[in-house]
Amino acid sequence: MTPSPPRPASGTPLNFRWRKWNGGPHWEHECIYLGSDRWGDWFGQQPGWRSARPGRDVAVQHPNITLLPPSGEFVYTRNAAPSRTVIYIDIAWDARWQDGVPTGIDMDLDVVDRVERGIYIDDRDEWEEHRVAYGYPPEIVARLEQVAIDLEEQVTRRVPPFDDATADSWFVRLEALAPQ
Repeated sequence: MTPSPPRPASGTPLNFRWRKWNGGPHWEHECIYLGSDRWGDWFGQQPGWRSARPGRDVAVQHPNITLLPPSGEFVYTRNAAPSRTVIYIDIAWDARWQDGVPTGIDMDLDVVDRVERGIYIDDRDEWEEHRVAYGYPPEIVARLEQVAIDLEEQVTRRVPPFDDATADSWFVRLEALAPQ
């Protein structure tokens, strides 16, 4: 078993860096490290902090927390009210710490819980297009499709860490640690 890399101190600013399967840049989120628990490592963003990708740069409107689990197969973000997107889970490959920075490969599929629509798997069209264009290996396709289905079911049942109590405790931590 590979030892986990050292973690920064709680409250340390950093950027969560995403890329696409072909190595191209994707989202980069300005955030702080909140700490870890049995589910993995947690990060947070406050309103006004940046999330950018090629062609798009936005200031976050509502606080959010993000979980990087040890599996590296997804990254879970929970948005605070009044955001209309309660949960957004990026299905990922190789999401992990690299050179002291959280990184991951965005694999297109997402599990989303939106106030207006409920819980669903999003971006299946992009998944189909990119799995052919980028040549995703069949075993990874099968595995991540199952991960998305499993996560959709867990979010529906609000199994921890997708429950309110887990999220609430990390939002409290974000509020205490985030620079004002």
